[in-house]
Amino acid sequence: MAEIKPGIEGIREIVVTEEVTAAALGSGLLPVYGTPSLVALMEETCHLSVGDYLEEGTGTVGISMEIKHVSATPIGMKVKCHSELIQVEGRKLTFNVEAYDEKELIGTACHERFIIDNEKFMTKVSAKA
Repeated sequence: MAEIKPGIEGIREIVVTEEVTAAALGSGLLPVYGTPSLVALMEETCHLSVGDYLEEGTGTVGISMEIKHVSATPIGMKVKCHSELIQVEGRKLTFNVEAYDEKELIGTACHERFIIDNEKFMTKVSAKA
């Protein structure tokens, strides 16, 4: 298994549907790509980018995201997300993320994820119930 180090990149692409609009998600009233959906796409792009580098039984969880959603995207248009791992500090991973629709930049983010032991994490979460 390769070492997790800066430079790892990820790419994901989606088509905006009614289900991922601000109106459908309750984050606004308009039928445009919703910010919660953009956040989810950015997180997915980052976590999938490092998945093949993780040890068996480990995963990553998002711990912070500073995002700017700078342009609206209509239903039917493609959105492409690109992430780059820029820093590794122990188990903390920091990514730069950009998303574009077919016309322009629609969002940027700095996203941090933490490498966790899946079983230990779920044991701790289950103890809250």
